[in-house]
Amino acid sequence: MYKENQLKDKAEVEIDTQVEKEKDQHTRNVYISNIPVEEALKLYKDALAYPLKTEKIPVGESLFRTTCEAVFATISSPHYHGAAMDGIAVMAASTYGACEKTPKCLTLGEHFEYINTGNPMPVDTDAVIMIEDVAAVDQGRIQIIAPAYPWQHVRQVGEDIVQGEMIIPSHHRIRPMDIGALLNGGVQQVEVFAKTSVGILPTGTEIVQDVNLLKYGKIIDSNSKVFEGLVIEAGGIPKIYTPVTDEREALKAAIKKGVEENDVLIINAGSSAGSKDFTVDLIRELGEVVVHGVALKPGKPTILGIISGKPVIGIPGYPVSAYFSFETFAKPIIEWYLGKKDQTKSIRAVLSQRVVSSLKHQELVRVTLGEVGKRLIATPLNRGAGASMSLVRADGVLTVPRMSEGIEGGQEVDIALIKPLEEILERVVLIGSHDLILDLIADKRPLTSGHVGSLGGIMAMKRGECHIAPIHLLDEHTGEYNISYVKKYFPLGSMAIIKGVKRLQGLMVQKGNPKHIEGFSDLVRADIHYVNRQRGAGTRQLLDYELKKEHIDPADITGYNREMTTHMSVAVTIASGTADVGLGVLSAALAMDLDFIPACYEEYDFLIPMMYLEDVRVQNFIQILKSQEFKEKLTLIGGYMLQNPGEVLKVGE
Repeated sequence: MYKENQLKDKAEVEIDTQVEKEKDQHTRNVYISNIPVEEALKLYKDALAYPLKTEKIPVGESLFRTTCEAVFATISSPHYHGAAMDGIAVMAASTYGACEKTPKCLTLGEHFEYINTGNPMPVDTDAVIMIEDVAAVDQGRIQIIAPAYPWQHVRQVGEDIVQGEMIIPSHHRIRPMDIGALLNGGVQQVEVFAKTSVGILPTGTEIVQDVNLLKYGKIIDSNSKVFEGLVIEAGGIPKIYTPVTDEREALKAAIKKGVEENDVLIINAGSSAGSKDFTVDLIRELGEVVVHGVALKPGKPTILGIISGKPVIGIPGYPVSAYFSFETFAKPIIEWYLGKKDQTKSIRAVLSQRVVSSLKHQELVRVTLGEVGKRLIATPLNRGAGASMSLVRADGVLTVPRMSEGIEGGQEVDIALIKPLEEILERVVLIGSHDLILDLIADKRPLTSGHVGSLGGIMAMKRGECHIAPIHLLDEHTGEYNISYVKKYFPLGSMAIIKGVKRLQGLMVQKGNPKHIEGFSDLVRADIHYVNRQRGAGTRQLLDYELKKEHIDPADITGYNREMTTHMSVAVTIASGTADVGLGVLSAALAMDLDFIPACYEEYDFLIPMMYLEDVRVQNFIQILKSQEFKEKLTLIGGYMLQNPGEVLKVGE
């Protein structure tokens, strides 16, 4: 019986086919172009109206959505000083002198309090001694054989995230670790691109969606489910329609309905030159055909059209052609509407510095990546277990295997990517001094930045690990900034300076200046606690210069050896009350609502090898410095003077 039905179905199909051949022999489409894929996609995007549809949603619901603007922290994390270990909280000064020969006894409530990891530090304590380093003497008394130092085993305010810093940039796909960082930074809502709805319209009299209806001459609609999965993977909202038969008016009505109900419409099959391939003519009738036919095999008959300002994409019916056509054209358009970028998986890179590890564990080290010359450079990030921002900033993960003590700098290593390679290759790599303007530039120009101080930047430049080194180094003898150091470390004529900004440096003090600090001479007072920048930082050099002018010995300053790596870290330390004063830029003081005692304007510039000046990425970086938008944002921040930013000075010429 099945065979008889099959033969009957086959005969009916053959009769219908012959009738259609005779009826439509003069209505067949005359064929299509062969435009290169890149050109076709560019033509299509240029012809489309890019709808900027956004919405504000709770951070907890933002997973895999894409930001339309940069997101900044509203609070610091941690927002209180907390214990990093189980043990006892003490004032470090009360432990000085303890050693094995002369142990020191401490009394509960008078000299120490018991504390657990994560608990706030009690008032008048500034260090934690691990419980395993404490010996009980009797009820309420313990003994120690080594002194603590200030802020030992304490997570300080802003250690992970500093209020006002950028957590994630615009056009960033929000990942699980980003949500954690956003919440830790006090962010409750984020503005994201609205989800794109994608209609999927299968066509063809032979198409069925129920396998029970499958018979001779019929084809199961597998493509629609493949497209549905690809749309979901891209972040869109798919809607599959019932297959439309090969009748012109029925297809026309279905296309109009699909366009009305969705942001993007995918029409599957009917894109070629057959007598029943009405798709291209109907798109042209209802709107515009931008491209019909591309230099893609398989996938040549693809149609790129527009109806009512919306993308309408005709995709070939053969499954392999359909897949490649979708991946090549539909996916980029959907992701473009969602503000997304493509993803990639892995790469080889050169490790910029030694990574030390324990023999006991396989260790995962977060790294940033950037292409300098012909090499990808991998720079390790903060390895602390509580540093969620290291995951946000990371481009990839380096695995250090068990039974290895580490990996030497300069070695080529495998990096598991967690950001797209295309994004990484677009970046300018900056290593050197920190300033808030780097966040402003990073939101407009992909870059990788490492904050190691001005001299650290010069050393990184000598090793070929960066394109640009931000520096502000004062020559004590001439009063000139930067030039003498470039001449000292590099051959004449090999380097250039891209002029940046003049920024106001001064003493940042707590709001209201409760200690009545007036200048550098006050730093030696017994009641003043200073917080410094790291060795090699230009700000530290400026401090030493000012101290030398006033004949002040750094050893007389309490806190001179307490180091932070950014201006914002210094500012948040003062705002949290653990220091009274620190040298930094006005913009950082304003961001943390501190008072400010001006000292001088300094030149914050960008050192670059001559050979990189024509690099497209560098040229774009320079254009941002010269842009009116950049100048306007700096004016709003305050504390900067602009004198020809972006101007290039060749050193030694």
